[in-house]
Amino acid sequence: MIIGVPREVKVKENRVSCTPAGARMLINNGHEVRVEKGAGVGAGFPDSQYEAGGAVMVDSPDKAWASDMVIKVKEPLEQEYDYLREDLILFTYLHLAAVPELTKRLCESGTTGIAYETVQVGKRLPLLEPMSEIAGRMSALVGAFYLSRAQGGKGVLLGGVPGVLPGNVLIIGGGTSGINAGRVAAGIGADVTILEVDLDQMRFLDISLHGSAHTLYSNEQNLLDMLPSVDLLIGAVLVPGAKAPKLIKRDMLRVMKPGAVFVDIAIDQGGCGETSRPTTHENPVYVEEDTLHYCVANMPGAYARTATQALTNATVPYALKIANLGVPDVFQQVPELIPGVNTWKGNVVYQAVAEAHGMTYKPFEAA
Repeated sequence: MIIGVPREVKVKENRVSCTPAGARMLINNGHEVRVEKGAGVGAGFPDSQYEAGGAVMVDSPDKAWASDMVIKVKEPLEQEYDYLREDLILFTYLHLAAVPELTKRLCESGTTGIAYETVQVGKRLPLLEPMSEIAGRMSALVGAFYLSRAQGGKGVLLGGVPGVLPGNVLIIGGGTSGINAGRVAAGIGADVTILEVDLDQMRFLDISLHGSAHTLYSNEQNLLDMLPSVDLLIGAVLVPGAKAPKLIKRDMLRVMKPGAVFVDIAIDQGGCGETSRPTTHENPVYVEEDTLHYCVANMPGAYARTATQALTNATVPYALKIANLGVPDVFQQVPELIPGVNTWKGNVVYQAVAEAHGMTYKPFEAA
């Protein structure tokens, strides 16, 4: 199989979908890997490393996209829509519930769209977890940074100092992002509370965080009770493949103190706040209701090398299985890829995506 690795075009997206080591693995299994020149530079992987492993370097995106399977990091942007076609397998983060136009174009083109974020093993999302870990840890760091008065925040040092209480961090959602946000926030000395609805997960949080963070059952009343004292609010809500629920209403922000920071990790699924809208690494923040919002849709791109290595550790073995077995045979032998299929032969085959856009849903087995 010919596998294409195009350069990412999203603003300040320096990750690349395949490290030189990943490319070498695919090549050693008999596949051709076409890497667009410069694709790995932002993550610290020069073209020479890909060439040394046997990759074919191409000088334009159309040559990388002219492959049997294209592996990416982020969803195709509008300038890439014309590359979509019926005989293409696209393996990337799609987040289609937040992108109706892309969903439509994938269906019109007949592209097989396999989304990293909905590949599922039991209750786990193994291809989403590495980026959730990075986004979670990063959320506490950027939140602490923007609390600085120089950045427009309250001027609160999250860790406090002797004689001064630490800042208060409230995390909504105790999944992979939430627990990693809690670890870092607690590690720098903040007073951390995590809202969660799953009692078993709360027990796990209590044990794994060694009591360094509080857990609280997630409901609207508890959220309203907490918000007036919050310095940093982190939205780490996830409904696999679906739009994030709007748990943070505009009027809730009005009870927070001016200069508080809201980091919405769920923004690539539409965001969990009514006031949330996607931002970029070039212009990451804005103010609504006197609250500083950080809503960058590709947060891990800021730490491109770490994120690239973590991502390809998880995704390249699955890409190899797809390349070795082809579709649809791979779905019989690797069934966890089935929920990863969002579009197939012109159909939306992931229910949450169809519901998000009012489109017809066709189960994958029927399609």
